[in-house]
Amino acid sequence: MIKVFGHKSPDTDSTGSPIIWAWYLSEVKGTPATPVLLGEPNTEAAFVLKRWDLPKPAIIADVAAGETCVVVDTNNPAELPASINEANVVQIIDHHLLAGGLKTKGPIDITIRPLACTATIMHDLMGDDAAKMPENIKCAMLSCILSDTLEFRSPTTTAHDRAVAEKLATELGISIPDYAAELFAAKSDVSAFSDAELLRMDSKEYNVAGKELRVSVLETTSPQMVLDRKDSLMASMVDVAKEDGADQVLLFVVDILKEEATLLVPNDLVKQFAEASFGAKVTGDTVVLPGVMSRKKQIIPALKL
Repeated sequence: MIKVFGHKSPDTDSTGSPIIWAWYLSEVKGTPATPVLLGEPNTEAAFVLKRWDLPKPAIIADVAAGETCVVVDTNNPAELPASINEANVVQIIDHHLLAGGLKTKGPIDITIRPLACTATIMHDLMGDDAAKMPENIKCAMLSCILSDTLEFRSPTTTAHDRAVAEKLATELGISIPDYAAELFAAKSDVSAFSDAELLRMDSKEYNVAGKELRVSVLETTSPQMVLDRKDSLMASMVDVAKEDGADQVLLFVVDILKEEATLLVPNDLVKQFAEASFGAKVTGDTVVLPGVMSRKKQIIPALKL
């Protein structure tokens, strides 16, 4: 049985895409596969599972030596199980930069394309077989695309992502604006989470200018709900960084509707990052970055000291 999984701290794409691809491998290609997760899905992803009656995949902590796996929505070993290089990875489907560091047992099938969403790539790879998707798998695919593109607001959005989403929505009889509003409401409800959970909810690890960073993004239509907690969030950054072996946590609160990000600035190091990376003038413990919405395209490439 092939295990299909995405990155740690699974968002909608890293929750939905393993489900989509495991369905395709099992039901279309005749290769038994099962989706698994590397952590609890975030609030939006959990909403998608419940909304479309999709069973929540099992959560795994690691993979066994020689275990056959397909990796989706990442190719970065830091976001994958500790034993990933001991497993038998047979395929990678991704839309992120090539990180390096993965070792495989032999030549494998790799597809990395500059699209906004892994699920869009999967739609293309299926070809005519995409028409065979049952309704809930199509709904998962639409959810992934609307989530990753922020309903086409993200600068990572391509015309092709939009075309695939609109095709799926038409086939399903779903209003994209109405459904996207449901998704973003679910994404924005973070009241039940601790500060540490929020800082890790949608975060990735990077080394920038010799500093180990946990770069966290919270996309929301209710940014004030997060910003009202800024003092406790900044205090929690110290413990989270220490526990995770990082020098600093960076938290960007992305306002989906205003299309801007607010960076919390707890110390001089973050102030230096903000001013050097984004040309911002920091005068307090937050700084607004107009137009910044994408960690992949606008935040990570810009980070410098």
